[in-house]
Amino acid sequence: MTGASVIAVGATASVGTAQDVGTGAEPAEAAQEVMAGDAENVIIVSGIRASLQDAINIKRDAVGVVDAISAEDIGKFPDTNLAESLQRITGVSIDRESGEGSKVTVRGFGPDFNLVILNGRQMPASGLGSCCEAPASRSFDFANLASEGIAGVEVYKSGRATLPSGGIGSVINIKTPRPLDRPGFQGSIGVKGVIDHTFDDTEITPEISGIVSKTFADDTFGILLSGSYQRRKASLAQFNAGWREGYLGSDSSSWGSLPTTGGVENRPGPDDIYQTPQNAGYDFTNIDRERINGQAVLQFRPSDQLTATVDYTFSQNTIDAETNSIGVWFNHGATASSWTDGPVAGPNFYAEDFGPGKDLAITGAVAANRSTNRSLGGNLEWYHPSGWRFELDAHHSTAESEPTSPFGSNIAVGSAIYGVQSQRIDFTTDMPVISVQMNPGSEIDASNIRPAGNAFRNAYMRDRINEVRLSGGKDFDDGFIESLDFGVTYTDNKVRSAYGFLQTDSWGGTLSAADTPDGLYTLQDLPDDLAGMEGSQDPAIIPNYFRVDTASLIELLDREIGICTTPWVGTPTGEGCLAEYAVDRRLNERTVAPYLQSLHAFDLLADEAHLRLGLRYEVTDVSSSALVTSPDGASLVSSNEIAILDSDPSDTVFTTLKGSYDNWLPAIDFDMSPVQDVVVRASYSHTITRPAYNNLDGGLTVNSPARVSGGSTGSSG
Repeated sequence: MTGASVIAVGATASVGTAQDVGTGAEPAEAAQEVMAGDAENVIIVSGIRASLQDAINIKRDAVGVVDAISAEDIGKFPDTNLAESLQRITGVSIDRESGEGSKVTVRGFGPDFNLVILNGRQMPASGLGSCCEAPASRSFDFANLASEGIAGVEVYKSGRATLPSGGIGSVINIKTPRPLDRPGFQGSIGVKGVIDHTFDDTEITPEISGIVSKTFADDTFGILLSGSYQRRKASLAQFNAGWREGYLGSDSSSWGSLPTTGGVENRPGPDDIYQTPQNAGYDFTNIDRERINGQAVLQFRPSDQLTATVDYTFSQNTIDAETNSIGVWFNHGATASSWTDGPVAGPNFYAEDFGPGKDLAITGAVAANRSTNRSLGGNLEWYHPSGWRFELDAHHSTAESEPTSPFGSNIAVGSAIYGVQSQRIDFTTDMPVISVQMNPGSEIDASNIRPAGNAFRNAYMRDRINEVRLSGGKDFDDGFIESLDFGVTYTDNKVRSAYGFLQTDSWGGTLSAADTPDGLYTLQDLPDDLAGMEGSQDPAIIPNYFRVDTASLIELLDREIGICTTPWVGTPTGEGCLAEYAVDRRLNERTVAPYLQSLHAFDLLADEAHLRLGLRYEVTDVSSSALVTSPDGASLVSSNEIAILDSDPSDTVFTTLKGSYDNWLPAIDFDMSPVQDVVVRASYSHTITRPAYNNLDGGLTVNSPARVSGGSTGSSG
């Protein structure tokens, strides 16, 4: 668990806007409804202008540091998902995955340090993480949510006693529409086609969204349905490189360090730091994404004092990605290089000559996964004219991520042409240029390709949250205390995270080129598919890569050498190329959190000021179980990987560890307006972020394969 105290000071200027409604005004912007009252005429402005003003008002009127975006903010740009809408908020940046926004960073705190809630409810999160280990992150993947169907988003950048803990960076509240907020019949539907480039062809993919709501019985009962379907096919081309850990210029004995004599231009000084490349390549990925979102809401308001709401939210994001790569690996033997000036030196170029048998790596990779989120909730609000108010809210929500392929969540099937005479990477262009010189008879052609090693990774994650919140408060008409809020929340978070893999480390080659059908590899023009990137048209660049028929290659290799039935490492399930789970974590967190908060209004230096005082107490009980094996050996399976061996893979047992912790979380917010249209704020809060799930293991687990450079360890909660 990580804790932090946050102090925020800021000033906000409020800008008033006026618009003359003339012939050039958009209908939505000019929409106004005039309601006649007994005492005066009240003009209610609706549409885009009103929604934008609502977002400004939230930021201006909030006691504390809050940002917001409205439905119109979200809808006025063609965002592919909610993450891309959020990046327009000050202090929010996003990570991209498979061509779309995915995770958010707020105030410099990464995805694991931000908590996401839906209509005030803590949401579960799941994902399959990196390729080669059990999922462990608590971060929410916004790629699961389309921008359509969202009423607005509030980003709380300072702590508040009424909010759940878990976000040092921020608490992000996603708000969905409610039928009684807009009485009568409301509806809209949107249909569009998206044309995106892929390495196969260009086609139109559909995006359909709609929302309809209706109130009945004098606006006491309402129903709302919303949904969206998005299909997108796209492609990505990129250069990638792997690096050895940093060396000092004085180091000449470590593998990968620069030789002491010859072949080095502008060698880094003794105290300079540098890295040498381990591998580099070009990746060409075709992506097929299908996103389905839906929500149903029922509301009943028999009187102005009582409102009941039941809602169900669903999202499903399915991604199929096929990657074809070509690249090189370095042995750090007969190298030549040139370097920039220190103290942190980088290569201008790095090259190496080889003897017979050096490989040009050709890889076909597949990632086929689905993330599904479901949330069923109910809410009961009661308000009394005397100022008393109470709210009861409960929900059951799940998030699940799993593979949709019989090969697992992430696979890589290697092939190679074993005939590289020399290779070089030029780092002086924006996109580095890889060039190779092949031995005679080993040209870059399908007839020279042999299958090599392969890995089939199988990951799974499920997160379930049951939560009940009872809150109340009292609003005061006058006096120093403006309002008093209190409540208690019970959260039951249950998580399962699992991972297994099958691996055959035959990187020196398996079947001969003659026994490998040429039709498994389709020659592609590499500069054409990198067009637009600086360096792609360099005459020295690798001229071609291959589109690999990965499924057919797997079928061939399993039939001939049993890569799925008798792999070198891992235990097959007997279903396709799926691996038994070698890592299986099951965690249960139960949190009880009472809180008390007061809001005070007073005059300071003849100006109105507000002070919010809050205190939240949280106690969490943790029960963590983990599948524990009994490793009794290790085997070097490649130049930088070590397989951890179990004499009896079935000799496993679940062990359980328990613990608890508690925290007092104070929050203080102050604001005043010393000048008209200027608000000065100061906030102090103590917040926490909970650790990743792999740091809460219920026993000693050992990740495999271990790597010479580190990064694969044994861990225990």
